[in-house]
Amino acid sequence: MKNVKESANFIWSIADLLRGDYKQSDYGKIILPLTVLRRLDCVLESSKDAVLKKFEQMKTMSIDNLDPILNKAAGYNFHNRSNFDFNKLIADPNNIAANLRNYINGFSEDAREIIEQFEFENQITKMDDNNLLFMVVKRFQETDLHPDHISSMEMGYMFEELIRKFAEISNETAGEHFTPREVIKLMVNILFLNDREILTKKGITKTIYDCCAGTGGMLSVAEEYLNELNPDARLEVFGQELNPESYAICKSDLMIKGQNASNIKKGNSISEDQLSDQKFDYLITNPPFGVKWEKFAKKVKEEHEQLGHGGRFGAGLPSVGDGSFLFLMHLMAKMKPEGSRLALVFNGSPLFSGSPSKTKNESSIRQWIIENDLLEAVIALPNQLFYNTGISTYVWVISNKKPTERKGKVQLINAIDFSKKMSKSLGNKRNEISNKQIAEITKIYGDFKPNEYSKIFDNKEFGYVKVTVERPERNAKGQVVADKKGNPKVDSSLRDTENIPLTIDMKDYMKREVLPHVPDAWIDETKTNIGYEINFTKYFYHYKPLRSLDEIRKDIMAIEQETDGLLKEVIG
Repeated sequence: MKNVKESANFIWSIADLLRGDYKQSDYGKIILPLTVLRRLDCVLESSKDAVLKKFEQMKTMSIDNLDPILNKAAGYNFHNRSNFDFNKLIADPNNIAANLRNYINGFSEDAREIIEQFEFENQITKMDDNNLLFMVVKRFQETDLHPDHISSMEMGYMFEELIRKFAEISNETAGEHFTPREVIKLMVNILFLNDREILTKKGITKTIYDCCAGTGGMLSVAEEYLNELNPDARLEVFGQELNPESYAICKSDLMIKGQNASNIKKGNSISEDQLSDQKFDYLITNPPFGVKWEKFAKKVKEEHEQLGHGGRFGAGLPSVGDGSFLFLMHLMAKMKPEGSRLALVFNGSPLFSGSPSKTKNESSIRQWIIENDLLEAVIALPNQLFYNTGISTYVWVISNKKPTERKGKVQLINAIDFSKKMSKSLGNKRNEISNKQIAEITKIYGDFKPNEYSKIFDNKEFGYVKVTVERPERNAKGQVVADKKGNPKVDSSLRDTENIPLTIDMKDYMKREVLPHVPDAWIDETKTNIGYEINFTKYFYHYKPLRSLDEIRKDIMAIEQETDGLLKEVIG
């Protein structure tokens, strides 16, 4: 990783040239596209002459599309037919702007589209007008990003670190763009664990999809995992990403690795699903936490009302203040009928938000998932793992092909203590999960046994019936007031609700818990609703005895003595 840190620091230092002419929040508009360009330049260096030679040969022929031929000469799914590269660009300082444009236009269509996402044309003009362009390009030419020295995985780390730094100085949310690699490794381990026998078959091809692809970290880790497990296997990756810069970085990485870059789509996967007809073997994502979705609420509500379970959102709609469940339902709609597996990161809210009601909401979504036996496991992660938040996070594992021993069951894993402190914090990220700890959590999941960190429950144990308990209105004499039909009038001020576990009979509960205290009470069954929630804290609660009065007294005395000493220093 030494090369990665050196290269990342060098690239970051190039931003110093922009001080005064650019706002800090705009540094990324120059540094990120030039990092992509330099990476592409280094990748194509060894085959550049062969591409130019083939281009000269083909010029005289009437071929409509030269891209496939020149791509073959380049040895990649892209090429550059311009006479320029970074070495030749800095050899002609006086024409740097025109030559750089010529170089960019020399890329094949897919690669050129990637650069266009950065809207870099305007920056070329501005840097040239401020006599910065040559200096900046020269510094990038001095940066070694050859694939022999920097792997795709390492390049991903570099991009993520640059994005994090640029987001930090412009007060944006870095965590929206990527997920810590150790979290991805854990998710991928769990996704593939039960399929190792299938995945080691010669020539096997599987598909994976990330609806919030970011810079492609999840897809890259999954691909590398499968390559290590079985070099003869192929994992075709698909994704969609809203942020144009992240989309461009993701697409360029996959293009370099020989994947079909057109499998990565741009746009909002909820309101503009561009892979609507496709199903996948594996699905993985880290959707944004607590993001409002009123901007595209009309489309989502129409799909829910008109298509029901024939669309993506038949199970219900979350509150417009948090669209987390929309991403889960979106992914579940893309599971293959013959069997798929899904892992995604949530904060704590989807475990319990939404009260049971006639309107389908978060509770009804959980009910649909659990009653259809799709929830396999929930894993509580350590705190302070993510760059932009220190809140509690959870991995949900969903499957429509549960192994026999997991059918009708949900495994909860408490992995909050499986972390180590980082030597240096990155934003809110102060902890990380080691490879050994990833293996331990994966084993706990795979063993599927109850222990200190693992609890196993029947699906029904998460369900409850929310009942409305009514009591009659009474007059001044304490007599029950009746309506015109002779039925007791309800006293709304005495109304109460009870959550009765699904595993308990409602009549027995009323007889045992309610009627002995309020014998005139009854349940209004028209208001009864079924709810589901996962109270993680309750299941893993450990009682901690209160400190003794002697211990507290000693601490107070010690503080008083310390304060008294400081006071004497100030006065004396």
